[in-house]
Amino acid sequence: MDFEIIARTFDALEKISSRIALTNALVDLFKQTSKDEVKIVVYLIQGRLWPDWKGMPEIGVAEKLLIKAASIALNVKEEQINKIYKEVGDLGKAIEQIKASKDATAGTLTSFLGVQKKEKLSVKKIYESFVKIATAEGEGSRDIKLRVLAGLLKDAQPIEARFIVRFVEGRLRINIGDATVMDALSIAFTGTDANRPIIERAYNLRADLGDIAEILVKDGINALQNITPKVGIPIRPMLAERHNDPKVMLEKVGGKAYVEYKYDGERAQIHKSNDEITIFSRRLENITHQYPDVVEYSRKYIKANEAIVEGEIVAIDPDTRELRPFQILMTRKRKHDITKMMKEVPVSVFLFDAIYVDGKDLTNFPLPERRKYLESVIAQSDDMQIAQYKYIDNAEDLEKMFYEAISNGAEGVMIKSISEKSIYQAGNRGWLWIKYKRDYRSEMSDSVDLVVVGAFYGKGKRAGKLSTILVAGYDPDADVFRTVCKVGTGFTDEELDKMTEEFKGYIIDHKDPRVISEITPDVWLIPKKVVEVIGAELTLSPLHTCAKGEISKEAGLSIRFPRFINWRPDKGPEDATTCKELVEMYRMQLKQVEEEQNP
Repeated sequence: MDFEIIARTFDALEKISSRIALTNALVDLFKQTSKDEVKIVVYLIQGRLWPDWKGMPEIGVAEKLLIKAASIALNVKEEQINKIYKEVGDLGKAIEQIKASKDATAGTLTSFLGVQKKEKLSVKKIYESFVKIATAEGEGSRDIKLRVLAGLLKDAQPIEARFIVRFVEGRLRINIGDATVMDALSIAFTGTDANRPIIERAYNLRADLGDIAEILVKDGINALQNITPKVGIPIRPMLAERHNDPKVMLEKVGGKAYVEYKYDGERAQIHKSNDEITIFSRRLENITHQYPDVVEYSRKYIKANEAIVEGEIVAIDPDTRELRPFQILMTRKRKHDITKMMKEVPVSVFLFDAIYVDGKDLTNFPLPERRKYLESVIAQSDDMQIAQYKYIDNAEDLEKMFYEAISNGAEGVMIKSISEKSIYQAGNRGWLWIKYKRDYRSEMSDSVDLVVVGAFYGKGKRAGKLSTILVAGYDPDADVFRTVCKVGTGFTDEELDKMTEEFKGYIIDHKDPRVISEITPDVWLIPKKVVEVIGAELTLSPLHTCAKGEISKEAGLSIRFPRFINWRPDKGPEDATTCKELVEMYRMQLKQVEEEQNP
């Protein structure tokens, strides 16, 4: 397959704002893709060489090296490339522009001399070259990267050069979500979007969309129907809804539930294959190297040859073994001396689910059965134990356990259905699990996680800096991000300087097709970064699109007096607070006000 086909598809995608049109463009691309190349094509669409959880190196090419490679390939001075780059604001387009001019001149000469045209770049050649660049290490690796890149840019057509540069930069600017890719795969290879749920379930159980696509095209949709979890490949986590009324929460799960402590730690999915341990985060990142202590606990206390179990890694006081907050745990991520940090910030693991044990897929088992498997394979200790839980069937006991959990250092409780339908819904959010956190008790003392979709330049001492961000909630039904508010307070001067610099790589010259906004910021941003925000209260706003039409025909939901708390690098854009969650929070807020006014 010629890489030109992908480059021209990416060029079209960049200009499309309709999700239907985006899907159709991908369907056309997949229909031109061979069975042996579909995995590569999916990865290229995702802007990666392999799933992030594999923990392999990224391409890792600095902008200066890219410019140097282009200089060698195009036989132009770096200063000329930098000049045009500054004018167009996009290195890919700058190199495309220079190459188009060079190729036009060379084409005339080639035609005059009767020289045979160069062979086209294939998708396989491009991918193998990217892999060679990414895996080059040690002495001489810079020269290898430079040589391979220059070779690609020399052989590429102008439009191909644009996307080679952007891929290496990590800024494709097409921003196609996995949901759209799955829609296109279903239509292209099964003839209907009706099989999309089968593809999605397979992807939820094995989070490698390239691998899932290859199984689909080589073995058919029936093979995906029979997919089971595989140790070493992460499962997309089951997610919870939120509420603050004990009676309502119990009603939603059928009147009885397992109620367990909600620990303030890092969610972890632990995979065990004999003595080999792999730990994945909530975002499916491989975090094994950060927790060598948890690796040892897993080898020692998980009494199964193969298992996938889930829990929370929580920082504990080394002297009292009391639970410590999430912020303390995160200090381990910022330190290189892991051995030292293990002593300063020791952890315990609190397990709450078993997904796979010794060849048995437990995802379709109800929670009580999964819990029995979990308890049968864990030799409990202070270092690794089952999350504390109780069977509860009334609101009074639920409220009592809620306060008990808080007093013991947890941040609340999880209410989990124990009905026959309480299967493990990988990758889905629903009312089988409900979060009940202490901060839900008063207006908006509970923070939310929102996606940054745009930014505004400041005035006065903030002039020239991006100092206010436009943030959005996630709408999973439409796979889009709907604006909630602008956030300009809570940042330090240092954070503003850093934010302005970091956002440069995410700026685009148009609204991303997955962003629904009636506000136009100074700059649009690719929706990637997630920020934790708190405010005085949720309120209706005619300016914002989050949940617009659900509570009021003319208004969406917004946050009054929003304030920045911190960045959430542990969350992806699809992990952000959903518009439905914000609606629920708003209704709970109204209910609290009514109760205060009518005691």
